[in-house]
Amino acid sequence: MAEARPLRLLALHGYRQSARRLRQRTGALRKALRGRAELVAIDAPHRLPAGAEDDPDGDDPPRGWWFSGPGTFEAGEAAAAPAGLEESLSAVAAALAEHGPFDGLLGFSQGAALAAMVCALRARGDPRFPVAFAVLVAAFASRAPAHGHFYREPIALPTLHVVGDTDAVIAAPLSRELAQCFVEPVVLTHPGGHFIPVAPAQKKAYLEFLERFCPGQGQAERPAVGEV
Repeated sequence: MAEARPLRLLALHGYRQSARRLRQRTGALRKALRGRAELVAIDAPHRLPAGAEDDPDGDDPPRGWWFSGPGTFEAGEAAAAPAGLEESLSAVAAALAEHGPFDGLLGFSQGAALAAMVCALRARGDPRFPVAFAVLVAAFASRAPAHGHFYREPIALPTLHVVGDTDAVIAAPLSRELAQCFVEPVVLTHPGGHFIPVAPAQKKAYLEFLERFCPGQGQAERPAVGEV
């Protein structure tokens, strides 16, 4: 019998980050998941005005998935005119199509909030997003009224929500609030702040969650939309 292939997760970075920065900050996670899952990070389509401290060489500007104001973003802001989300959804759809197949998503902070929106669209049958699950770290629900439709119905897609009890950027209650928008979410808390934890307890939780979707376990055997 052929050895099971690793799961493939499309990874979405946080606001003011990039694919390269996410790769640099997930070395321990990738090591923990070696042989079980691989992460493929992509850049958000929107560049931010960069200061010298953000991008001293000028070749890796910070990026964002959407804005709550002109060139700015605050997770808790009920933005009247959020901008850039449709371009980011299209970028995720393009990455899934061009670099797939993927089994699931991994998102951090604003990238996790975007991944949750993708989950909502997938649960409604949107064929652009053929994913079976998501790992959402320091996630939150957008407060923008224009984004409210993502959360109106329970989202029936398996998710692991990673919540830092001392997260000073995305407060734990915001992440727990988003988890309640999903059907039977798995919530993993840790005592740390705004980062992706990889202590033994978290590693165990990641592997147990991902094991549900390994080829041969049934759920991940379904061909993705558009596959033959």
